Amino acid sequence: MNQFINHGELWWDAELTCDSCGTYLCEHAGPGAAPDDVREALLAAHGPARLRLAEPVSNLVPALKVLREVSAVSLSQARELAEKLSHDGVVGTLSEIEFLKTRLRLRGVPVDIDR
Repeated sequence: MNQFINHGELWWDAELTCDSCGTYLCEHAGPGAAPDDVREALLAAHGPARLRLAEPVSNLVPALKVLREVSAVSLSQARELAEKLSHDGVVGTLSEIEFLKTRLRLRGVPVDIDR
């Protein structure tokens, strides 16, 4: 299982091989959010990454816009995520967090990743 950024989009894939018969199968290879089972396997294998504001910001509107675009969440959910950025941080797979970091920095939001 793998997750990566390709041409500015978050992608995932899952490849399976049968030890008995040698059959190889690619479950998915393309853009979009990874299903929960793939995401959980990535978190278990590599651990979570955490994204936090690198410094206080006076206006969270750019962050709210990015969070809504990337996560497809409501405005109130985006506010909750922005609050997390300001305090404990937003947690996800390293690829998810790197993708979010890039998008936030493009909008002028100073963020850093903690491992």
